[in-house]
This record gives sequence, structure tokens and C-alpha cells, in this order.
Amino acid sequence: MNKHLTAVLLFLFISLPTVGQQTAVYTNDLTEFNKAMDLYNNDQFLAAQPLFQKLERSAKEQGLKGDCAYYAANCAVRLNQQGADAMMEAFFKEYPTSLKRNSAYLEVAEYYFENAKYARAQKWYDKVDDAGLSKGQMEKYNFNNGYANFKAKRYSEAQKYFNRVSNSNNYGAQAKYYLGFIAYENDEYDEASEYFEEVKDQERYGQDLSYYQADMNFKLGKFEKAIELGLAQFDTADRRDQSELAKIIGESYFNLGKYAEAVPYLKQYNGKRGRWNNTDHYLLGYAYYQQQDFESAISEFNKIIDGRDAVAQNAFYHLAESYLKSDKKQEALNAFKNASEMDFSNEIREDAWLNYAKISYEIGNPYESVPQVLAGYLQQYPDSPNKDELNDLLIDSYITSKNYKEALLLLEKNKSFENKLAYQKVAFYRAVELYNENDYDGAKEFFELSLKEPRDAGYTARATYWKAQADYEQSNFSEALIGYRQYLQLPGISSLEESTHIDYHKSYTHFKLKEYPQAIDGFSNFVSKTSDLARKNDAYLRLGDSYFVTSKYWPAMENYNAAIEGGVPDTDYAEFQKAISYGFVGRPNQKIEGLQNFADKYPRSVYKDDAIYELGNTYVATDDIPAALRAYDRLIANNERSSYVPKAMLKKALLLENKGNSTQALDIFKDVAARYPSTDEALQAVSSAKLIYIDQGRVDEYGDWVSGLDFVEVADAELDDATYQAAEQQYLANNNKQAIERFATYVNEFPRGRHALQANFYLAQLYFGASEFQKTIPHYRFVCDLDRNEFTEQALARLSQVYLENQDYQNAISLLERLETTADFPQNIIFAQSNIMKSSYELERYEQAVTYAEKVLDNAKIDTKVQSDAQVIIARAAIKTDQEDKAKAAYAEVVKIASGALKAEALYYEAYFKNKEGDYQGSNASVQILAKDYSGYKLYGSKGLIIMAKNFYALDDVYQATYILESVITNFSDFPEVVSEAQQELSIIKAAAAKTNSSVETDGN
Repeated sequence: MNKHLTAVLLFLFISLPTVGQQTAVYTNDLTEFNKAMDLYNNDQFLAAQPLFQKLERSAKEQGLKGDCAYYAANCAVRLNQQGADAMMEAFFKEYPTSLKRNSAYLEVAEYYFENAKYARAQKWYDKVDDAGLSKGQMEKYNFNNGYANFKAKRYSEAQKYFNRVSNSNNYGAQAKYYLGFIAYENDEYDEASEYFEEVKDQERYGQDLSYYQADMNFKLGKFEKAIELGLAQFDTADRRDQSELAKIIGESYFNLGKYAEAVPYLKQYNGKRGRWNNTDHYLLGYAYYQQQDFESAISEFNKIIDGRDAVAQNAFYHLAESYLKSDKKQEALNAFKNASEMDFSNEIREDAWLNYAKISYEIGNPYESVPQVLAGYLQQYPDSPNKDELNDLLIDSYITSKNYKEALLLLEKNKSFENKLAYQKVAFYRAVELYNENDYDGAKEFFELSLKEPRDAGYTARATYWKAQADYEQSNFSEALIGYRQYLQLPGISSLEESTHIDYHKSYTHFKLKEYPQAIDGFSNFVSKTSDLARKNDAYLRLGDSYFVTSKYWPAMENYNAAIEGGVPDTDYAEFQKAISYGFVGRPNQKIEGLQNFADKYPRSVYKDDAIYELGNTYVATDDIPAALRAYDRLIANNERSSYVPKAMLKKALLLENKGNSTQALDIFKDVAARYPSTDEALQAVSSAKLIYIDQGRVDEYGDWVSGLDFVEVADAELDDATYQAAEQQYLANNNKQAIERFATYVNEFPRGRHALQANFYLAQLYFGASEFQKTIPHYRFVCDLDRNEFTEQALARLSQVYLENQDYQNAISLLERLETTADFPQNIIFAQSNIMKSSYELERYEQAVTYAEKVLDNAKIDTKVQSDAQVIIARAAIKTDQEDKAKAAYAEVVKIASGALKAEALYYEAYFKNKEGDYQGSNASVQILAKDYSGYKLYGSKGLIIMAKNFYALDDVYQATYILESVITNFSDFPEVVSEAQQELSIIKAAAAKTNSSVETDGN
């Protein structure tokens, strides 16, 4: 035995117990591993996993550890545990040389694939080394990989793998089916047909193939074949497929022009995820349109909103035509406008614009002026065969639109002969509009512009007449008379309505100019031929006045009687004048009887104090002093704010003095001086009192008394008179600038002078005439702060007018309330009441505003403009106080009598109330009138459009509702509150529409 062999034997002897021990451990590990594998193979993954994990930690043999790590990770995959993929990645990292690496990739990929987790399967398929796969594994790998890419819609990748197994016995049919589908999705229908043809006998694909073949034939334009294939499987298809087949069949019939056959199938389509799109609605709508079922067509077309493509333009055009066929012109207007704003088809655009222009002319346009629409078409299509017709409409539209201000701007840019004629008319109507708004300077400016284009003799005459009327309203009577005379010299005026009133107005002008003989001739001529009862009675009244001032009292009384018998509103005035006239013809008893009856018959007349004062004077004239004193006492006691009170007190004092009652008379004179300082009566009272004091030898007492009177400065009386007379002289000579300077000097030097009342009043009047309104305030205020005097009424009216212009309603009301109770002139009472009404409303005193509005309406003498103002105040106050029934009734009255802005407001509320009552068609009719006749009043026009949108939405016309609201948002940015309301309404409507129409965009999309 050599040394080497001995060493080996010794090693074996020493090592045998250790090797045996290791073999036992390994055998035990295998037993545990096999136990875990049994559980794994029986799908007991949850039980197997911890055994694999434990064994991996304890095993000594590296291959076994790797196997345990793999199967533990695989259990995690199959148990869908969080972090399973990470465990598998850890296995690959920890055991990079494991023989299970490639099979692990494949096995995990296939597990995910079999459980339809294709994206995760794809991740692991990408790691597989296909070079090490068997043929069977390779086919399965290629098909599964292709299908995973197919599900992820990576069609080019899918094609690569499917092509590898297209001839496989196991996977070939499936691969061809999916290759066909990919070709179908890529619109390669011939290739798709070839693939589908190869698998058509496969039962599992039969139904799907029939659908795809029907759809492909449809897309290839083979509509008859598409119908045939679709119908063949329609009844047996499930609900989803039946919906899609209905779409194919319906659209195939549609493309063949078989609209009646198309309708039932188009209706059966359920849409994508239960929602149609704009094209779906268009197809069904057009099918109805072709069958002249216009109501059904409208119901589909009007669901197309947010459309901005060729389909939408086509749909809106046919929607407009459907509306027209159904006599819904307002609706057609909007649809034609929408179609005209798109340029996908120029032919449709031009025809839509033409129709939009014509309908705008016919019914009005709420978005832009009708002339602007017509001019826009002619500018866009100057060579249109409809050019002549549109030009005629354009000229006429300047008048019919009543939006004269905007029309004039357009006409200024186009000075053709035809437009000069239109300019003359539009300038005239704009002037009349301003005249009705009491803007007489503005009115005259536009009457002059009209007269500068004397194209139409009728409008030349009318402008001449109404310019004279404006001069009359501004008290420019000489200029007015010139205008009336010019009118009468113009040819062809006999047929004009103005000619029926020319004698009346011309005679009034003579009357104002105190040309009474001419006034008598004119009024006499007028009453002999007019049928206008109101003006006729008024003419009788002015005839009476004209005869009266020319001392022809019997004719005066005859005309006063005629006015009374005719029922003139100013009957009390006529009765008073008639009674006075008896005094001038030597019939004092009849005069006294008339004046006595007057005071009892007209207890609320503004002439009541005149009558009592004149009655006292008549008693004096007939030497019935006790009766005269009773009359004066009656006046003083019952009419303390009358301007006749100081006069009556003077008369009474003089009568008492004549009877020897000097002391009593003196007391009255002193009372007049104290209560009515600076008035003529006060100065006369001081003079009369002075005589009594002298007569009684009480001169010192007179001096003491008069020194306490601010308006009597005995030492400066001569300077006072001279300073005042210097100012008055300039005033009477119409040298206004010098008069202002001198009156200002007087009131500064003699603030309580003998003539302070007159000086302050005339100075205020001069400032007012010069439009220096702020400067009038202290001087009118001086007059108003004194007791009732001859200037009080006019000062109250003028000063309140200044405060109203300054929007100082509080101060205005305090003056107007005084004016209401003290005015002698009825027009000032109406002025006071109507402006208290308006000022109270502005101050949010709604109850007081309504009270005065009702007072105004109780007056039979007010004109329609004041009536409509009063009704509007009642209506507005009712709206503010949530009394909508009262507001509705008031606005209903305004609609009957108002014009201009008030009519626009009333029409808006008429539409508003009809909408609330559910009368949507009636409400729309009111908005249409507003749009057609009052388009110049943009605020109420825009608010009316929102009402119209609400009406259409309630009538299930979503298109109209959304289009109108979008137009408001686009066209009325000057009214942000209105735009905001339109945006809110639009969001609500679109959100609801989006639930059934996938083409609708909402704020959330």
C-alpha cells in the first residue's frame, strides 16, 4: 500500500460520518419540497407558499433554494398578492443562473394571459427567449403575444405575431379572424374580407363576421349587400348587436334614398353608451324632412347643438326650412343665421344668409338691425341675382326697423340716390322719436337733416311741420309761426294727417304771441271743420279767451258755453271766465251768481280762490261792502296758501279804513307786511299804514315799526329803487348778460331790499335760461322761502326741476309737495304729482310712489305719456315688492298706451308673465314684437331673448334655446348681468342635453 492510497482511505474513513449526515439533511429537504409541490400541483397555493419560503431559508443546496424561491413567487402571482411581480423579479436577480428562468417568464406570462390580465402578460412575454421554446410552446407564445397586443390595440405588433401562426392547425383560424378584424379597423376592407372569408364556416365567428361584413359593405358603399347581410341576422342578434345592425341598415337605406325604410331602423339605434351624436340626429331628421314630416324633422334637428362641421351646417339649413314649412319664422330666423355663419358649403351659406335677411325684414331681428343684415348680405354677395330685391328691402327696412339711430349710421356710409331718400325718412323718424322723448333740440337737429335731403315732398312737409312743433314746445313762438306758414305753402299737404291740425297749432301760436285777431280767425276755421272733439273743445276755450282779452265779451261767453257743452276737461275755467265776462257787459248780478255757484260747484278747482276774490271785488263794485268783507274773510280763512290772500287782506283793510275802522285796518296792513315781506302787497301795506300813522299823529311809532322791516330801508330807498331799475331795464331789453350782472349787484347790496323778491326771481330765471342751473338754486330758494307770492309757483316748479336734474330727490320732493298744494296752474299740479311719483320710486319709497301714481291716473286731463309713466311706476314698484299680479295688470295698461322705451319694457314683462303662466307661444309672440318694433332698446331686447330661450326649452326645442342664449352671450356684452344669466341657463340646458347627445360639450368636458 503506497502512501497516497493510505491517505485516501484515511480520508474516507474520517469523512464517512459527515457525508452521511449531509445526505440525511438533503433527503429531508427533498421530502419537504415534495410536500410543498403536492400542495402547489393541487392549487393549494396559500398553503404551499410558506413551505417554499421556509425551505428556501433552510436549504443548503443552491438549486433547491432557487426552485423554492421561484415557486414561492409563483404562488404570489397566482394568489394575486401585492408585490408578486417584485417577488418574481427578486427570484431572477437572486438566482440568475437558474434553469427555470425562461420557463418562469413563460409560465407567469401564460398565467396572466389565462386570467385575462393581458397588459401584465405582455410584460412577461417580452422577457421570454423564444429560441429555447418547443414548437408547441412557440405557437402558443406567438398567438398569446399577438392577442395581448391586439387587446392593447397595438395592431401592428399583433399582426406580426398572428401572421406567424396564421397557418397553424391550433391557432390559424383564430389568428385569421383577428387579422381580419385588424384590417377592418384599419379600413382595409378587401384584406379583411379575405380573412373573414377563410373563417366564415367557423360557427364561433359566424355572428360577428356577419356584422363586420355588413358594416364593411356599408363602408365600401355596397348598401344593398349591407342591408341583405344586416337583415339576415337582425332578428337573432343580441340587443347590443341589433342596435349596431339597425344603424348599418338604416344608414344604408338612407344612402339609397329610401328614407321611409330608413326611419324605423335609424330609430332603433341606441347610440354609443346610450347616447346619440349630432350625425345620428341629422340622419333621422333628414329622413323625416325628405318625407315632408317637418315636425318630426324639427324634433331631431333641434337636438343638434354645439355643431361646428358640415353635418351641422346642413342640419341647421334643413332645420330652418322645416321651421318655415311649419310657419315658425322666428325659429327659422335663428337656424338660417346659424347655417349662414358656417363656410363648409358656400352654396348653403349664401342661401341661408339670403333667407335670414328676408325673414329679418319680415319679422324683425333681435340681434342686429335689419338694415345691417340686408347690407351685410349685399356687401358679401354684390353680384347676387337677388340684389335688386334686397336693395328695395334695405331701403324700406330703414323705416320699418324703427332702430333709427343705428340706421342713420349705416346710411351715412352709403350716399347713393336711393339711400338719400331713405336718409330723409329715417332722419325724420329719428327726430319724431326724440320729440316724443321731449328732446326738442335733438329733434330739431334731425328735422333739419331730413330737410337737407328733400327727396319726398310728403316727408319734407312733415319735417317742416314738426320742427315748428318743436319750436312751439320750447316757447319759440315766432319761429314756430314761420314754420307753420312754410308748411302751408308746400304742395300736396292736403292728404297729410298733419294738415288736420295745422289751423289748431298755428292759431295757438298766434294766441301765445298775443295776436288775438289771427288766433280768432284760425280757431274759428278749425272748429268749423274738425271732428277731433278734444281739440275742438279746447279751441272753443281759446276762442273765448281771445275774445275776452280783446274785450268782446259776448262772443267770449258764447265760446265758453260751447266748450262747457262739449265737455272740455277745463270746464271750471270756462265757467269762471264766463262769470267774469258778465261783469264786463254790465250784468253784475249774473256775474255774482256765477261766482257764487262756482265756489260751491267746483270745491277742488284751482280757480276757487280766484272766484272768491273776484266775488269780493264785484261786491265792492256794487257797493255791497258787508258781502265783500264776507267774501274776503272766506278767502283768507280757507285758502291761506293762495296768492290772493295778501291781496284780499289789503282790500279788506282799505274797506275798513274807508268805513273809519283805521285801527283795525292798520293791524291788517302790519300783518300783510309781516307775513308777505318784499312783495308788492307788503310795500303797499307799508305805504297805507304810513298814511294812517301820519293821520293819527303817530309818526314815531311808524318809524319804530318800519325800522324792524328788512325789506324797507327808508334812508336807502332811493338808491334801492335806482339799483333795481338799472337791472330791470337791461332785463326788459333782453340784454341778459348785463341784467345778470346788475341783478347780482342788487341782491348783494340789498339782500332784503324793497325789490329783493323780484330781483332774486329774475336773476334765477336768467341763470336758468343760460343753463347755469346750480347758480339758480339760492335765488329760487329765496323766493320759495318767502310766504306765497306771485313768483312762488314758478320758482317751486323751476327749483324742483333743478333738483330733479341733480338727482337730489329728497329736496325735490319737499318742493314738489308744496307745488302740488299751492299751484294755480293744472299743469304744475300734474308736474308735481308725476315727479313726486318718480322721485319716491328712486328713493325706494314704493308705497308713496304708487299713491302718487294713482293720483296722476285719477286726473282726466293728463296725456298718454304721463299715464304710461304712472302705470310703469305702479308696475315697477309692484315688482320690487313682489306683487306680481299688480305689476302684470299695470304693465298690461302700459302696453296699450306707451311708446319707445316704456313700450319695450312693458312688452318684456308681458313676455315674462306669459312665460310664468306656461303660455310659451304667447310669450314668444311678445318677444317677437319687441324684436321687430323696438330693437333699439337693447337691454329689454336682450332680457326678452332669455325669456324666449326659456320658452323654447320648455317647448322641447333645445336647439333654439341654446342658440338664442349663445347669441345673447356674443351680442350683448354691454349688459354683463344679462350675459351672466344667459351663461347660467346655457350651462343647465347643455348639461341636460349631454346626457343623451355625446356631441354636446359641457363645462366639465
